[in-house]
Formats: sequence, structure tokens, C-alpha cells
Amino acid sequence: MDYEKQNSLGKNGRSSGSTHENNQSVKKEQGKRLKNSRYISGFDGLRTLALLGVILYHLLPYDVKGGYLGVSIFFAISGYLITDLFVQEWDQNGSIKVLSFYKRRVKRLYPTLVVVLIATTAYMTLFARNLLENIRSIVWTNLLFVYNWWQIGNGQSYFDRYNGESPFTHLWYLSVIGQYYFIWPIVLIGLLITFKNRGHILGILNGLAIVSAILMFILYDPSNTNRVYYGSDTRMTPYLLGAALAFLWPSTHLNPKLNKNGRCVLNVLGLGSLAVIIWMGLTLSGTGNFAYHGGMLLFSIFSVILIAVIAHPGTKFGNWFSNPLFAWIGKRSYGIYLYQFPVMIFYEKAVVNIAVHPLMEAVIIVIISDFSYRFVEVPLAHFNFGNPFIFLRNLVRRDSKFGNKRYIAIPVILILIVASVGVVSGSGKNGNHHSALQLNITKNKKKSSKQNAKALEAQKLAKLKKKQREAQLASIKKEKAIKLTDAERKIKTKYKLEPSEVKLAQKMSVTGVGDSIMADTSDDLQEVFPNAYISAKVGRQVWQATSLLKQLAAQGNLSSNVLINLGTNGAFTTQQLKTIVSVVGSKREIFWVNVHVPTQNWESTVNKTIANSAKRYKNIHVIDWYDASLKQTGWFYGDHVHPNIEGSKEYTTLVTKAIVKYGSED
Repeated sequence: MDYEKQNSLGKNGRSSGSTHENNQSVKKEQGKRLKNSRYISGFDGLRTLALLGVILYHLLPYDVKGGYLGVSIFFAISGYLITDLFVQEWDQNGSIKVLSFYKRRVKRLYPTLVVVLIATTAYMTLFARNLLENIRSIVWTNLLFVYNWWQIGNGQSYFDRYNGESPFTHLWYLSVIGQYYFIWPIVLIGLLITFKNRGHILGILNGLAIVSAILMFILYDPSNTNRVYYGSDTRMTPYLLGAALAFLWPSTHLNPKLNKNGRCVLNVLGLGSLAVIIWMGLTLSGTGNFAYHGGMLLFSIFSVILIAVIAHPGTKFGNWFSNPLFAWIGKRSYGIYLYQFPVMIFYEKAVVNIAVHPLMEAVIIVIISDFSYRFVEVPLAHFNFGNPFIFLRNLVRRDSKFGNKRYIAIPVILILIVASVGVVSGSGKNGNHHSALQLNITKNKKKSSKQNAKALEAQKLAKLKKKQREAQLASIKKEKAIKLTDAERKIKTKYKLEPSEVKLAQKMSVTGVGDSIMADTSDDLQEVFPNAYISAKVGRQVWQATSLLKQLAAQGNLSSNVLINLGTNGAFTTQQLKTIVSVVGSKREIFWVNVHVPTQNWESTVNKTIANSAKRYKNIHVIDWYDASLKQTGWFYGDHVHPNIEGSKEYTTLVTKAIVKYGSED
């Protein structure tokens, strides 16, 4: 990821410890600022490990559950390197050139960010206009590095793995690190002036890191993690711990000649920290409580320990994490991070069976990032932004020094125009770019809210007349020639039901909790089950449903039959499912619809978890929507996930037959 380059420019201009020489232009720039500093090449390997975790999390979120933690490593490395350089600059020059630092950071961060914003917006304008929602706000908040705060109030959860996922979601990190870069030099200068004893600064930074972790603990809301996940104040812990390490472990003061015992201790610490980091990266779910109740703090501590070991020139860790591949990836890590989400979102939108080849996405990301590094990052790093008009004048002259290369500007201008059209015409929250699916969900939501009120009244009345209702249901089951009303006959024909199934469904009480699939089918469900209370929300995940079910149970509004359709937006843990079962209770029947999500690689994971739960809990019944809808392409909208009008009827038929057969009559 982004970082402040460091070189060791001693008497011979050679690097010390696990370091290497950089190009001459950077040497010249660093030589003016610092007489002696180190480029710690082992950090390339650590960045690669962190980046690999993040990308694998996005590609395989439920195989690499804690891959998102790689961002904490980025924060910790940045905190250490930036602070280490600032302290060196203060000690050697007696001051820190803050404006010069800002200039370098903007020059490093902005070009690729702007390219990603423009190219992504242009693509959405042409091929994915439904993703243009709030595009104006997204663009300006990213350019001002405040996108993370906008995300808290307006964006999706970072853990929503479906539901029209924004290709910009991951840019929250860039805004946070941009804010740190802006504020940190000023704060550090204040600390260096105020406290002559640097041990006090070390203590303050560690204390503030703990405060940030406590703030995350306090503000954590299991139903909405946006505030603690995106908040600059709640994500400071790894950055501050890294900054504190710079005072405890200054890179230029570390002795490369360690005795055997010292080297052994550091190697053990390094191996142990690496093992914990990998273990947490594979297992620590971002939707569980522990991640916010100390998990991220623990991960940050081990990350900083590993940073300290790699930074020390007396260990072998720097060499182990240094090789040409890691160096190659390290140089492109910033671009790889920025391009990953747009590539994944657009690829998954275009290719249905993404589950079988996520490797293709990774290849595309690397190719685009390498192209960007060669033709965007490196050239613009040497571009004179102080005189852009001279460049433009040279570009349009007949005898331009750029020759035929200047014609590359034509497609660039066209892309910029298309992106501008997208920004200008892009919808806000109430824009006009609605698909048939979105219109259907909106219509169903209005109808369902009215029907829910009637359903709750009917359920309360049924409880009061429990014996009478049980007798009615028993009578329907025994009756051989069931008479249907005209409305009931229409339902029988529309949903291919038996007369008894129609009659029973009309009397049964159901509570439905689901995501956009249930929102899409709620009108049909409530037509067959008029006494069904449906709570469906686009993007809802299993871990978000617990509080709703608790609330319904506390209010006495949780019926004896609970229909659940969750898992479309991502897999869930057995513990999260266990919590749902605990809230619903063993006396109620749970009907869990498995998922048809061929565009996502967690489809099989979700369905396996649901199938295993039915073996473990007697009151869980699996409604096999996956098997029923397999190869039925005509049942779905263009996203291949949400049932269309025909698919909704088939879905409702399947649900009805299961609930009528196994449902409770209480």
C-alpha cells in the first residue's frame, strides 16, 4: 500500500540490514531531507501478505474470514514508517517540513485515485447505471478524503457481499489514511515540542491506541458495524501502535549485530506473531462480536510485534520477507488495492458462474494494476504539476515532442467525458435508474407494510381463539371435498396448490424474516399467507436478524412458524445460526430457504450450513430453493439471483407446501 519510501544514504550510499538501494531521483530527494535512513525491504513482504489477505477476503470471504484485517497491517506499517521518518527529520534538521510532506502524499495518492474514480464511473455510465446512485457524493468525498464518514451514514456495510455492491466501498481506507497523513505531522510536532522525554510520548501513543480500541468496543452495534468499522477514531489503534513503535524501535538505531539469545528471542516473537496473524486472518469473522471487543486490538499488537522483528537488521525475518516477487507486488500494492473492487464487481456482474473461477479476477486485477503502475503511477510521479499548461501546449502543437504518443489523449478525453456524464446524470437516493426488480421491491414494501398490520391483528385474534382455530385446521385436513371461494380458486391455480393447502395457508400464522429475495417475493407470500408478517430488507445478513427476532419475540409478535430467507448476501457462522435458533426457541418451527446465488462463491457454503443445521435441530426445515431453481434461468431477473414474476410464484409454491406440511397449528 501507500508508504513513505526510505533509503539508507550513509557514507557509501549503501543500505544497512534488510534494505536495498532505490532509484537515483528518490535518493536525491531523500538525501536532501535525511542524512541517514533505511528502506526496510522486508516490509514489501509484509504488505504482500496483508494485501493477499484483503483480496482473498473479497474473493473468498468465508474461506478467509479475517482477510479484511490486512488493512490493520497497512495502518501499522504506515504509522511506524511515517513517524520514524518524522522523528529522524526532527532530530537531524530540527524541524519537519509539513507542507513538503503533504505535497509528496498528494502526489502519491491522487493520480491513481483519480484514474480509478474516472475509469470506474465511465464504465458504470455505459454498462452499470444502477451503480451510479450517489455518485456525486462518492466522488467528492473521495477527493477530499472524507469518504469513510459518508459511508457511515449512507454506505453499505463492508460485509454486505451482495446487494448492488458499490465498486468504491474499499476506498474508505484511503480516506482514513489520508486524514491521518494530514493530522499526524501537526500532532507529532506538538508532542515533540511539549515532551522532551520521548518515553512520555511512547506512553501517550499507546494510551491513545487503547482509547481508540475502547471506543470501538463502546460504539459497536451488532446490527450496523459501519460506525466502528469506517470511523477514523475507532480505527486508529494499529496506526498509533505503529507510531509508538517508532519511538521504542527507531529503524536507524537498531544494532545489526545481535547476540545469539537476542536473535533467538526476536525470531520466536516473529514466528509466533506471524502464526497468530495468519490464524486470525483465516478465522476472525468481521460480523462477530469479538472482532470489535478486542479482536482487532489483539491483531494490531501482533502486527506491530512482527513489524518490529522485520525492521531489526539483526534477524533473518527481513530477508525472509524480501524477494523480487514481493518487491514487484509491493511497488504495485497501492494500485492493486484500488483496482480490486471495481474489477470484482464488474466481473461478477458480467460472469454468472464466478464461483468456479475467482482466479481469473485476481489475474485481471494484477494486469490492470501493472499497466497502471507503468503508465500512470511512475510517469505521474515525475510529472511537473506546477506547470500543467506547458504540458497541454506541448501536447497540441504540430511539432509536439510527444509525437504519435499524444494521440493517447483522445481515448483518455473520451473516458473523461463519459465519466462526467455519469457524475452529472448519476442518481441520488431517489434517482430514476430503477430496474424492474427495484420497482417490484419498492411496490412490495408498501403493500407489505399495510398487510403486516392486518397480519399482526389476525395473529393476536387467533391466539385468543386458539381452540377454535385448531378445530378449523383439523377440519380442513379431514375434509375430502373442500369448497374454495373465487379468490381461493385463483390462488390455487396461480400457485399450483391443492385445495387443502390453500385453505390451511389462509389460516396459518407465519413470521417471515429475510433479505432482498423475500422483499422481492413478499407480495406473493402474503397473498397465500394473509396472516404472515414479513420483515424483508435489502442487504440483510444473518447476524443482523437476531435483534429483530428478539424484538418480535419480546412484543409477542413472533408466530409459531418462522420463515427465514437469509444467506444471499454472504455466508454465516454456525454460532450465528445457533443464536437465531436460540432466539426463536425450540417450540417454534423454522423454515429456512437455502440460496440460489450462482454469481457468488459462498453459495455452496451457505447451503451446506443450512443443511447441517437441519440435521442438528429438529425444528429446522430446509426449503430447497437451490435445487428447485437449478437451471431455471427463466425464473430470474438479469442478476440471476432474484426471482422474476414467474420465479416468485414458483418460490411461493415451494414455501407454501413446506409450511403447510410441517408447520405448527398453534
